[in-house]
Amino acid sequence: MRVSPSLGLLAVVLLFPLAVRAGSSNSLLDISPDGKRLVVANSDNGTITVIDAVEKKKLVEVPVGKKPEGTAWVGNGPLVAVTVYAEDAVVFVDADAGKVVQRLAVPDEPYGIVVTKDGKRAYVTHEYPGLLTEIDLEPVEKKVVREMPAGKFVRGVALSPDEKRLYVTEFYTAALHAIDLATGKVVDTWKGQSIDNLARHVAVHPTRPKAYLSHIRSKIQFIDGAGSIFPQLTIYDLVPPDGDNKRRKSIAMDTYNGIYVVTNPWEAALSPDGKRIYTIYAGTNDMNVSQVIDDDYKEVERIGGAVSIGQNPRAIRVSPDGKTVYIANALDFDVAFHDATTLRVQAKVKACDPPRTPEWVRGKILFSTANAPLTSRRWIACSSCHPDGHSDGRVWQQPEGLRKIPPLMGLAHTHPLHWSADRDEVQDFEYTIQSKLMAGRGFLGRGAMKAKVGFHPIELEEKTSGRSKDLDAIAIYTNSFEFTLSPHNPAPGKLSPEATRGKELFFNKAVGCAECHTGPYYTDSRLEKPYKLHDVGTGKADPSEKMPPKYDTPTLLGVYRSAPYLHHGKAATLEDVLTTFNKDDQHGKTSHLKPGEVADLVAFLKALPYETPPDKTPNTVEFHALPAKRE
Repeated sequence: MRVSPSLGLLAVVLLFPLAVRAGSSNSLLDISPDGKRLVVANSDNGTITVIDAVEKKKLVEVPVGKKPEGTAWVGNGPLVAVTVYAEDAVVFVDADAGKVVQRLAVPDEPYGIVVTKDGKRAYVTHEYPGLLTEIDLEPVEKKVVREMPAGKFVRGVALSPDEKRLYVTEFYTAALHAIDLATGKVVDTWKGQSIDNLARHVAVHPTRPKAYLSHIRSKIQFIDGAGSIFPQLTIYDLVPPDGDNKRRKSIAMDTYNGIYVVTNPWEAALSPDGKRIYTIYAGTNDMNVSQVIDDDYKEVERIGGAVSIGQNPRAIRVSPDGKTVYIANALDFDVAFHDATTLRVQAKVKACDPPRTPEWVRGKILFSTANAPLTSRRWIACSSCHPDGHSDGRVWQQPEGLRKIPPLMGLAHTHPLHWSADRDEVQDFEYTIQSKLMAGRGFLGRGAMKAKVGFHPIELEEKTSGRSKDLDAIAIYTNSFEFTLSPHNPAPGKLSPEATRGKELFFNKAVGCAECHTGPYYTDSRLEKPYKLHDVGTGKADPSEKMPPKYDTPTLLGVYRSAPYLHHGKAATLEDVLTTFNKDDQHGKTSHLKPGEVADLVAFLKALPYETPPDKTPNTVEFHALPAKRE
């Protein structure tokens, strides 16, 4: 009988069983190979914390920069590598000395990081523009030695057991890419379904050719708390059983525990022997423990019911001896030690102090949870569509028509809200909380607000701020998101020659972009009635639209990474906005522009922001957080 190359490779893998090494997959949390120390990134605080895993105590907390998203031990330490997402840097920390020893500039939005067993190479995913970088760790001054295209909006990353391949996940699609490290090329891709979304992590089995992705599914045609967003665990065959059939199995985790719903799966970790997988849910503060089944069919089987854990769990690791499970509870600001057999908490080690104000922290807790009173069915949280202030990359079929989910950056300065400007306070989302979408009891109580009838913007007549401390806290958190500078510039405050020419066109009255996209946030949105709404000809493109034809002007800051465009999301690119969807020159006068001029105008749009916008404007709302401290 002839043995296929795939089966032959599998046999080789099985002949040399390995153990899962924590640092071979990306996470906020990592454990040293000897199991003696933990390191956790405190994303909201801009620090990392080193913990003695034996004595169960905090050793040191080190500032590293704004929004650290990944940590990895270099060898057995004391060096730790940290990705600093909002500052485009990888920071190296001496855990013994408790200080930063090098700050390495890298491409935009570094997210996941893994390090080879010998500590000689690190690999980093860059969400935008979809790169993988290789860092040489051997010299005293670490350096980037290779950049590799890796997909779109990549976050998760894991090394294969033989360290010849890297597996990378796309955040908005849950697609998995295999990158051959010898060539730096994508050599295989496993696509998910069109509804797969928000995959931050990937774990690879030590002996079986399997990859495990925790993510959600966004069914954009249903606006219902029990039918819109679903938690998933998807298992990919890295060596498909037959040559062309790339097999994947996706398991619905909302029904995995019977009628007990879990929400927003964040990460999964395998035990060192690969016999168990632990899955955490950041929206309902739960964990599942499952047996890994070697059957290429069922794949996993639940062990017991869902386990209640800490607030907003965002990272999980298993000790090298398999006896302890470590969970970073982001909004308890601690790392919990769980007995791997009983799952009982053995200890909790405080990682950091809460950032900003108590109101901001409370707002983030409520924004991130799918528990009551936000919902009654536990399927959806605010963060399910607005993950950490970003968009979910989807265009939803809302009752009023197609609506693209916008990012929340700069929201404190760009009210009113929604494409149709039908809300003037974040607290007005009490209507959403009590709606069919979230089905929560809310904070003001049933009957406490004027009823919503049809599409009449009753929210503009109902004052919801100042009536609930929790609603005000949600507003403070939601209005706290800030922009980072665009990577499409040679330096802060400087434009490329193309963007400079595009800026001249943008502010040219014959083109007219700046008539509506004005001021430091490039929008004429103002909390002054009547609101400045504009008919730019886009309302006709959606047959389901119920509130045409005028819309609020969105900010152009950060537009380089927020495709698709327009309220209906039908414009795939900025070029489409200026050409295909502006044939009648209602959205600025662009039909007379030559292709090179359109390209220059797009270059300027992609350059925004090229300088930091102000913290306060005449339109800044009352309920907002002060910006994080800028160094």
